[in-house]
Amino acid sequence: MKEEEKVSKMSQGLIVSCQALEDEPLHSPYIMAKMALAAKVGGAVGIRANSAVDIEAIKAEVDLPVIGIYKKNYGACPVFITPTMQEVDEIVATGAEIVAMDGTSRVRPDGTVIAELFPEIRRKYPDQLFMADVATLAEAIAAEKLGFDFVAPTLFGYTEETKGKKIADDDFALLRDIVREVRVARIIAEGNVLTPDIAKRIQDIGVFAIVVGGAITRPQLITARFVDVLKGNS
Repeated sequence: MKEEEKVSKMSQGLIVSCQALEDEPLHSPYIMAKMALAAKVGGAVGIRANSAVDIEAIKAEVDLPVIGIYKKNYGACPVFITPTMQEVDEIVATGAEIVAMDGTSRVRPDGTVIAELFPEIRRKYPDQLFMADVATLAEAIAAEKLGFDFVAPTLFGYTEETKGKKIADDDFALLRDIVREVRVARIIAEGNVLTPDIAKRIQDIGVFAIVVGGAITRPQLITARFVDVLKGNS
């Protein structure tokens, strides 16, 4: 599989998340494409991107493999990362090498849970690579059993069960547990990887690759961290 060969080159490397939502200063497919180019120049081995228009712009700019998602809100439903088949269809159509989606156990906008939806997705797209964004060890194990190719604790700290927690908590206990228990799906570390030191420590745990987003591509957040320290807020 051509995509598999391309994705395998991401092993042990840095994937840069190039995303800017509508209310953020850098929201623009053109800017995200240039951000992806800057990431490639810096040595990134892959890009994570949101929305078909951004993914298409990025793929026209760089030849790195893309983890594609579609963040879409459905009212009060907490599941918003590629939540339904409709969003999966749109991201697959972009040619993204990997399609990432919420792999938690929460009820989705269409009333299904991932254990019901993903088998349908896999039947429709048997050759597409998929990644499950999860929040717990149990969800990571379940995602592997469902047939996801990649698992990432992207949503750790963002679900009701894990709210406020950080990937570095308890010496990266969740990541260590996932590496120990998940044997087939490749593990990608994502979420609150704020420094190169944290990234290196995660790499030493034995993950397949590491995603860094806000620490590289969201200048408003980077600026705020500096300002908070200067004001003595952290």
